[in-house]
This record gives sequence, structure tokens and C-alpha cells, in this order.
Amino acid sequence: MFVAVQEMSRGTHTAACACDDCAREGHRRAVAAFLEKRDEFAAGQGLPAAVARSAGASRQWVSDELTLSARTVADRGREAGHSWLYLLSRRAVLAVWIAAGVLLLVQVGTALGTGWSTARTAGLLAALVLAALLTVAARAQTVRGGLLAPLVGEDNRLSTSKTVPSAWLVLTAFATLLPALRLAASSPGPERQALYAGLALDRALPLLAVLSLTSVVAVVVRRVVCVRIMGQRLQKLPADRPAGADLLTDDAGRGSFPDTQYVLVSTVVLAFAAVSLARFPDRLPQLPWALALLVALSAAVYLAAKYAEGSRPLVLSVVRRREPGDLDAAIRPGDDIEIRGVGFVPPGAQTPEMLARLVVRVGAVHVHVPLVPVAGGFTNPSDAVLTVPVPAEVEPGRIEIQVVTAAGVESNRCSIDVAE
Repeated sequence: MFVAVQEMSRGTHTAACACDDCAREGHRRAVAAFLEKRDEFAAGQGLPAAVARSAGASRQWVSDELTLSARTVADRGREAGHSWLYLLSRRAVLAVWIAAGVLLLVQVGTALGTGWSTARTAGLLAALVLAALLTVAARAQTVRGGLLAPLVGEDNRLSTSKTVPSAWLVLTAFATLLPALRLAASSPGPERQALYAGLALDRALPLLAVLSLTSVVAVVVRRVVCVRIMGQRLQKLPADRPAGADLLTDDAGRGSFPDTQYVLVSTVVLAFAAVSLARFPDRLPQLPWALALLVALSAAVYLAAKYAEGSRPLVLSVVRRREPGDLDAAIRPGDDIEIRGVGFVPPGAQTPEMLARLVVRVGAVHVHVPLVPVAGGFTNPSDAVLTVPVPAEVEPGRIEIQVVTAAGVESNRCSIDVAE
């Protein structure tokens, strides 16, 4: 009976269905179709007879077909990303309430031997108030990612610089709510004086310094990235969806030492502060200045890495591409040229759709770099070498070559001579 109900549920989905399961299934099918088509073309199959006789025509036809298929994959990936982000937002809110429930169980378990206290009540109320505030904030940003919306950068990736101060902000808010609720229920006397003493500036100064420092780093990093993008010194491309690995990797998905050490150091010091709060809930966590300086040093390394990252595409040389058995000759219209340099495929542009956006300006003609498939990938384009044909519209003489990457950044100009 369960199987029958499940089959009926599946049968209600239509081609225009936008549910999470259909979005992910559509993306999976689009990726499978693209990979099958790429490997088929790489093996020399599937070419129409009208273009199979010409190497240039067949290459262009294959590139156009792969480009259209890659756009379909990208569209399905964005749809799946939106549904995944909405699902992750709901799970994040659920995790907050589960954490509050776990705190309740821990409080009840530890109270069996010592009895219930006002501090336990204040802890539960603080957890409930904080969870309620986070839930309201998540519902206000449901379309943009809910609870994770403040942590997602402009490039649709989880931002390390935003996540670290957000974690410190949540801990500080919870640590402030605890004595505030206890103050509301306490009567004048030694207990109230002790609570006020727990909020003294000399105790809270290291914690506030860490919170301020990480927040300033987040603001400075955003400014640095914006300025470098506007100055075409940094190439940034959006991701299909944010992922937890974004906190530890660069835009290309490779492990990043500055990001990893920043997250690791912050997590360790944050855990120390949480343990201190659990031991002494009547005051703000008292961080040693040595740990605060450790976070400052880690933040400085992270910020310096943000200043250093990024570069513009650079064309080093342009040569005529010679096939085996061909004679050496000057560059003429219709010949293939090989552009050698660096930075043609920026981090995050390794997807087929982004590779298909590469353009080479040959004189006044814009030539899209053809996708040349092989089993498991592409031989053209690459980060260091691009191969494009010299269009017939180019007039003989001295012309300039310039590369425009998928991020819209233009390279330097390199001059070549085109013979008649």
C-alpha cells in the first residue's frame, strides 16, 4: 500500500513542477545528457555529414552544441540551487530549535542531583528567545536563503568573513541574555550585585574586542573585494548555490589556507568561550587576552590574503598553430592561432557554461573560443592556452589580440601580423 501511495505521489509531478525533488532530478538529467554528448563528440561520433568533412566547421558545430547543452545544465543547476537553499534554510531553523531542545534535556539531566535553579530557567528562556528571534529573521529572508541569507556573499557562496563574526554575535547575544533574564527575576541584594559585576567592562573587553575585530574584518574584506573587482584586478563569478565547503575553500573549490586557519582558530576560541559561559552563566565569557590576540593574528592573515588574491588575464604571446605535417608559414585568415598567457579561466569558471563565455577580440572581430571536448573534459580553452581561428573578416596587416574572460575582465593587447 505504501508503494502505491508513493507511486501516486510521483505521478502528480508534471514537467513544469518546481518542487525540490524535481529540480534536483532535472539537474541530474541535464548533467548526464551533457556528459554523454561531450564524450560522444570526443569520440568523433554524432557529427552531421554536412560538417564532418571540414575540421573547422565540425569544431564550431560541436562547440555550439555543447554550449547550448551547458546552458541547460546551468539553468537546471540554478533551479536546484534555489530549492536547495530554501530546504537548507528550513533545516537551519530546525537545527536551532533542536539545539534549544538539547539544552533543555541537558538542564533537566543535570538538575536531577542538584535541583532546579533560577540560572537554569534563565538559560532555557534565553535559548528560546534567541531561537525565536532567529526564526523571525529567517522567515523575513525566506526567498534569499532564510537563516543563512546574512552569511551568503554577493557571489552566492557562504562567506567566511561573515560567518565568523556571526558566530561570535550569536554567542555574545546568548551570553548577554542570561544575566539580563536573571536580573529581571532577582531581588536587590548580593546576587544582583554579582550579576552586575559579571557585566563589567574589564571582564568583557577581550570578548568585545574579538567581536569588533571580526566584524571590522568582514566590512574591510567586502570593501577590498568590491574595489578590486571594479578595478579589474580580481575576477569573481557567482556559484550555483552556497555550500558549507565554501568556508574552507576558494572559488575554484580548492582548499584555502587563509580561510581554513581563520575558521579553525575562531572555532577553537569560540568553543573556549562557550565552555566558560557554561561554567559561569552569571557573567560574560572571560577570554584570556592571549586567545584574543590569537584571533587577531588569524584575522590579519586572512585579511592579507584577501589583499593579495586575484590577478588580471595576461597575454604573453600569440603564435600560429601548426598541425603535424603542415608547413611553417605566416598567420593568414582562416588559420588557427594559439594564445599563450595566464588567468584566462578564473576560479569558479571551470564549468562548461563559463568556458563557453570566453571571447577573443581579433582586431575588430569578436571570436568565441570553441569548446574542444576530450574524454573527461576539454582541451580548449584552458587557463594558459587558447586556440581560436583567425576570422575571414580580418584585414591583412597588423592587428591586436585581446582576451575577455567569463568574468568580463579584459587582458592586455598583443599585436600580430596577418599576411594576405
